[in-house]
Amino acid sequence: MHVQEWLETIPPVAIYALVGVVIGLESLGIPLPGEIVLVSSALLASQHGDINPYVLGGCATAGAIIGDSIGYAIGRRGGRPLLAWLGGKFPKHFSEANIALAERSFQKWGMWAVFFGRFIALLRIFAGPLAGVLKMPYWKFLTANVLGGILWAGGTTAVIYSVGIVAEAWLKRFSWLGLVLAVLIGITSMLVIKNRAKKMAAETEAQRRPEGAREPVTAD
Repeated sequence: MHVQEWLETIPPVAIYALVGVVIGLESLGIPLPGEIVLVSSALLASQHGDINPYVLGGCATAGAIIGDSIGYAIGRRGGRPLLAWLGGKFPKHFSEANIALAERSFQKWGMWAVFFGRFIALLRIFAGPLAGVLKMPYWKFLTANVLGGILWAGGTTAVIYSVGIVAEAWLKRFSWLGLVLAVLIGITSMLVIKNRAKKMAAETEAQRRPEGAREPVTAD
């Protein structure tokens, strides 16, 4: 069943709760399709008056901020062993290469990595836990977390809802294009991050190699 069609079968209160919980768990560090659920719900709100876009955006924003904050607390308490555990549970997302890339981003951009990470599917699940592991001052993390959460969750809801209102007739027939676009953006961002992660892993390996060490030469 289509995501939006399924959402149409449940009451508005359940949709608000679903959006908040899914985005909260994704922000906490569990790989879930928070962006797809949010886009689908915002499109649905533009076509059905029972769903209040302000409440929907508020629930999405709250889920993003609270989830990230919980992830930060868990990361600060669990430390690096937590990353190793997550790597065992979600190897595709929490691989050493991805973690190295995220760490480099945090070291270079600081609190802005938390802010801009909200808009990148892969980094979205890293931001909270990794900020805690790296002992980022909480006031910096909270500032970036709140601003990023409001702009991403609230902004996405507002934009998709507005587009749905302006082009309601078109979206009723082709609303799946919104989901396809969201998925394509997510896949593209993940491919870019994966490519950079491979380069980062190669650089990290080169830095670990003792100075002057050479690649082993095999005899003919």
